[in-house]
Formats: sequence, structure tokens, C-alpha cells
Amino acid sequence: MIANDITTAGTSIWLDDLSRAKITGTDSLSLPSCIKNSGVVGVTTNPSIFNSAITGSADYAADIAAMKSQSPEEIVKKLTTDDVRKACDLFSSIYSQSSGKDGRVSIEVDPRLAHETSATIDEGKSLWALVNRPNLMVKVPATLAGLPAITELIASGISVNVTLIFSCQRYDQVIDAFISGIEEAIKRNHDVTTIHSVASFFISRIDTAVDQQLKKINTQTTLELLGQAAIANAVVAYELFLFKSNSARWAKLRDTGAHMQRPLWASTGVKDPAYDDTRYVMDLIAPHTVNTMPQSTLDAVIDHGKFHGNTITPAIEKSHVSLAKLAKTGVSLSAITDQLESDGVAAFAKAWQALLDDVEKVRSA
Repeated sequence: MIANDITTAGTSIWLDDLSRAKITGTDSLSLPSCIKNSGVVGVTTNPSIFNSAITGSADYAADIAAMKSQSPEEIVKKLTTDDVRKACDLFSSIYSQSSGKDGRVSIEVDPRLAHETSATIDEGKSLWALVNRPNLMVKVPATLAGLPAITELIASGISVNVTLIFSCQRYDQVIDAFISGIEEAIKRNHDVTTIHSVASFFISRIDTAVDQQLKKINTQTTLELLGQAAIANAVVAYELFLFKSNSARWAKLRDTGAHMQRPLWASTGVKDPAYDDTRYVMDLIAPHTVNTMPQSTLDAVIDHGKFHGNTITPAIEKSHVSLAKLAKTGVSLSAITDQLESDGVAAFAKAWQALLDDVEKVRSA
């Protein structure tokens, strides 16, 4: 089974989806079925996922009505943390068997706080206490304001999923923020063997944005580069992960039993129908990585994914060449990734606000 091949090669399969129906369902798309039959060992959520789950289903209407005296923020926090807690319980045995590496469920801090460090820290600690499960991961955006929040949450013994990473430059800062957190956690006498972290590096949106600019230039050189940027960017990020993992600074921490933050490939659903719908999974396999997939991508991988072993490490040199060629075309990858970060934060904040607005409508009806 291809899920076993992917897992054996060192890439953990997580599902980028959660809803009450997913948790309690009994069909092949339910979370218990995905865990049993599809190799799923973790779940990620985001404001857009919760918006779709809660506003797109009648499953939550009775609970919203019962909490109508509370604010939309309080209602949404209760609904989302309840779902995440139940999902954490479904993964408890995987969490134990993997010594905490997998069996993880992520919940994001309020995306409207993405540029507020102290508020993000407070919200992260609040969510950690509220869900009250050791296999939770608190998601923090990799904005400049998010970096010190990552350090503080890790230092407080909280496992963190750093989200909305698009550039290797920002990823470098994220790894350093994580390592600083582990160093501080040791000073505070936390058991660092219980702290795990992933860095969510976004994939498909980069190809969408870069390809658009390459098609505008429309030369033979630019057209030959279509569909290369996102995977090359991720491969170079993995090279950075290997470099940091082998640094003298990390070696000291490894000796204490600390776990290095793993790269997580996010936004792995292929948006261009011209491309193979499994490429952002099968071309990003390597040890110590995670791939979180929407259900449709997971289904495609299981149905017709072609396994070629570790596809990242052999592609490092080629990826540097691709990115160098891209730079010569005049397309600025750094300008694109800066814009994607800004757009990503805004999109999640918009989805969160839409969810609050919809809950308010149901609450006041």
C-alpha cells in the first residue's frame, strides 16, 4: 500500500481537514476510517476549514442555539476546541506509539492576531489549556510578530505548528525561533522530550503565483520553468532543515532529548489541472517530513500515486538550478512569497470573520 511506502520513507501523512461529521462519521471518508485504512497519523486545521465545517453543516446549529447568550467568539472557540479535543482523543494511541512525534492535531490562534506578539502568546496558552491534550499543536503564523511568540510558546512547553511559511529566508528565522524556544525551555526546567514542532511550508500557491508571471513573459525560457518553483523552493527549504539539524547549536540540544522541528508540506492540493494531482506529495518525500493533504489529494495519492522513494534529497542540486533560472527571468520569488504571506494572513482573517458573522446570524435567529 502506497501510504505504507510514504510512511516508511519518513514522511508522515496528516489530513488537512476536520469537522464534526469527519470525527463521528462511519463512512470511508471519516477520520477513524482514514486512520485505519489510509495511513493518516495527524490532522491540521485552519480558519478556512472551520468556516467550511461550521457554516456548511447543520451539525452545529443546536449547540449554537444553546449558547446564544454567549458572544460569537466564545461560541466559535467552544465549537472548534471541542472538535479538536475529540480528534486528539482519536489519535491518542498513535501519539503514544510514535512517542509524541505523530498523532497530532493542530488548532490555529485567532488569525486577526497575526501581527500582535503578546496577544498571540496569550491566545496560544489559552488554547493549550482549553483543549488540554498533550497531542495538541498550537498553530502560529510565521509573521515577524509571530516569531517571538513561537519562541515563548515553545519555551513554555507548548508544541507548536508554525504556519504560512513561503520563503526559505523566513523559514530560516522560524527554525532559529524554535531552537531559541527549546534553549529557553531547558532553562525553565521543562521536559523538552515532550515538545514537538512542525514548520508548515506552503507549496501550491507558489506555483500559481509564479506560473502566472512566467506566462505573462511568455518566452520559451519562461514556459520551460512552469510548475518548477514550488517544489524547488521546498527542496531548498529541506536542505536548510538538514543544515540546521547538523549544526553545533542543535547538537547540544539533541543530547538533552530535544526533537528537531520537522518541515511540513502544506497547501499540497494541486490547483492547476495541467499538473499531476499527486505531485506535491510524491515529489516531496524524505525522512523527517510531514505532508498534510486535503481529502481529495489523499484519495488521489492512494488511487494512483507513483512512489519513487526519497524524491527530495536527489533533487537539491537541480532545484538550485531551477531557482537560479527563475531569477534570471526577472520574476522575483522573494516579492511573490512576501505577497503570499500577506495574502495568506488576510485570507485566514477573512474566513474567521465570516465564521463569526455566520454564527452571529444563527445565534440571533
